[in-house]
Amino acid sequence: MIQSSQDEKTSLPRPMGVQKIRTLIEGFDDISHGGLPLNRTTLVSGTSGTGKTLMAVQFLYNGIVHFDEPGVFITFEESPEDIIKNAQSFGWDLQQLIDNGQLFILDASPDPEGQDVIGNFDLSALIERIQYAIRKYRAKRVSIDSVTAVFQQYDAASVVRREIFRLVARLKQIEVTSVMTTERVEEYGPVARYGVEEFVSDNVVIVRNVLEGERRRRTIEILKLRGTTHMKGEYPFTITDQGINIFPLGAMRLTQRSSNVRVSSGVQTLDEMCGGGFFKDSIILATGATGTGKTLLVSKFLETGCRAGERAVLFAYEESRAQLFRNACSWGIDFEDLEQQGLLKIICAYPESAGLEDHLQIIKSEITRFKPSRMAIDSLSALDRGVNNNSFRQFVIGVTGYAKQEEITGFFTNTTEQFMGSHSVTDSHISTITDTILMLQYVEIRGQMSRALNVFKMRGSWHDKGIREYTISDKGPEIKDSFRNLERIISGSPTRITVDEKSELSRIVKGVQGDALGKL
Repeated sequence: MIQSSQDEKTSLPRPMGVQKIRTLIEGFDDISHGGLPLNRTTLVSGTSGTGKTLMAVQFLYNGIVHFDEPGVFITFEESPEDIIKNAQSFGWDLQQLIDNGQLFILDASPDPEGQDVIGNFDLSALIERIQYAIRKYRAKRVSIDSVTAVFQQYDAASVVRREIFRLVARLKQIEVTSVMTTERVEEYGPVARYGVEEFVSDNVVIVRNVLEGERRRRTIEILKLRGTTHMKGEYPFTITDQGINIFPLGAMRLTQRSSNVRVSSGVQTLDEMCGGGFFKDSIILATGATGTGKTLLVSKFLETGCRAGERAVLFAYEESRAQLFRNACSWGIDFEDLEQQGLLKIICAYPESAGLEDHLQIIKSEITRFKPSRMAIDSLSALDRGVNNNSFRQFVIGVTGYAKQEEITGFFTNTTEQFMGSHSVTDSHISTITDTILMLQYVEIRGQMSRALNVFKMRGSWHDKGIREYTISDKGPEIKDSFRNLERIISGSPTRITVDEKSELSRIVKGVQGDALGKL
């Protein structure tokens, strides 16, 4: 008898956890581990211009178009006409959805005549209107924009809080998934402007538009999703012609396949130094002072790929198209012809023309459209201007991760501040992300400037450890033998090895060889 009761207990169905519905907002379903909790209210809080209304509209639009889930939009701020007009900028025809009976916009915006409210205030009539609209249209999703406007219309803040709480409770009772926006004063201050709106929501999402240096940087953070998991911290996002696009860098997984196929750098000697060329889908970084030949190596890398019938794309942030064409022509490379053949695409832009997230979005979009086998960025250091290290590192992780995911060989350049002498390749915090590092530098020998090249690092392959002399002519780059009888080349001030030192080294080498033969 006892046994059977235990069996009954073990056979009872487990209560289901919190279910989620997908938003299809690019990247949000990744950081929220599946979307927004079903039949609950999510508070989206941010300062003016952070994209709160856009997120509320996109949540409804995607639900209608992709999941056939009707929606209701309650506006306390903008007029329905403005909402419909603004949505057209993203290619969203809300008017058609309204005509089809899939969307209803409930206008609760303030009366322009500015009538005063006398007596007790409550939202009972509005709540009934919302409930009627939800049932009439069989809505599954609701957006409310924004509750801050309600507080601004009426002085009794405590009463407004009570009414907002009633509204949220009713939405939960009706079993709809809702998004509610609210304003905040500071980017890193209290969650909401009037103090306690966050307590009426099961979930809180914060959107920010922070000034870093001279650029604005948009981020999104999930503060809480009650009863379920989500990713912690801030994630960069941008607003494109398709809406909000979040870059869930923390959701990236190191699951890319690694290829043993080699691709040519375009310079035969460099291929030999790298054990037969670069690995396909690897990331190469050429770092050195200005004028050491980094752009030349990039040009040869791209040309070789195009001549083999591969597509290649160059993102240039320091030189114009005309300048790139002229310089390439002086090395015997015809970029214009390769572009006309449809094998090469060059995108030039000032780094300051957009934020890092926007540049990342442009790179991803161009790669998606053009589908190249090779890509190059010249240079990363130009994009590093005016941003903090964390933002820049996230950008590089985003680019390299996407390139590896698409199995693209990437060649990036980095300009060091130090003109001569040794420099740290880790100053820019990108050395660990790249697979191969080529170090280029100037050295002074007998009163003349020379260039030196060294394969500083190459993951998964033998590579030449020597420091080679590197010259540039009208035929392009030429890598010669290692510097002979010189040491401390990396310091920029090489010294000659004396005859005595050479003899001593020779004696040591012969002694080691003799000991080895004796053991045999």
